[in-house]
Amino acid sequence: MIKICLLLLSLSLFARENPFFPINSELDIPLTNEQLKKAPMLKRATLTLPSTAREIESVTVTYKNLDGTIAKKSVELQNSVDWHLPIFISQNYNLSDKVQTQPQKPKKVVKFKKFASLGFITFYTHDKTMKIKTKDKLLRSFLLVRPHRIVCDFQRETDLRSFVKTGDGSSVFKKITVGTHSGYYRAVIELDGSYAYSVKKESDGYSIVLH
Repeated sequence: MIKICLLLLSLSLFARENPFFPINSELDIPLTNEQLKKAPMLKRATLTLPSTAREIESVTVTYKNLDGTIAKKSVELQNSVDWHLPIFISQNYNLSDKVQTQPQKPKKVVKFKKFASLGFITFYTHDKTMKIKTKDKLLRSFLLVRPHRIVCDFQRETDLRSFVKTGDGSSVFKKITVGTHSGYYRAVIELDGSYAYSVKKESDGYSIVLH
């Protein structure tokens, strides 16, 4: 009887709960997909630039690897941007790598919209260009900030009272204020953000282009 008990005890010492794995094998088993916390899939993220932005040099993405380490990857762009429009970050599985040839669209005729008009000067706008139709000489122009305004002085003696015209919100040119001074009148053009500008003499006046 004593021999039988010793035999059973020795067998129980070498018995395994699972004969297909070695002892303490659960320490070597990698995590399964069910055990990993999965972040929601990227749909679309939006980034809005300040009004001073004119070019985008590069884009850097910070991402997490499978092992939990953090890394970064950048792409060089060096493209002009319009700060009015947001920048989107997204993934699309329906995009094709093949470049599809599209027929060339006919050029659209640029139509300027009348912004304000007085008896001796008229302002037209389209996108970031303002055409000023007048026979008066432009004496000087300069830029003021907070808010950004372009000041234009035209030579003329006039007793015009202060004139103010506010846009409908669809243009980068927000408001025009005209006031008289001795020997000239001043047009103050208020903008919707930060810009540089250039002035060009035209046959019927001047054009102002924002940059």
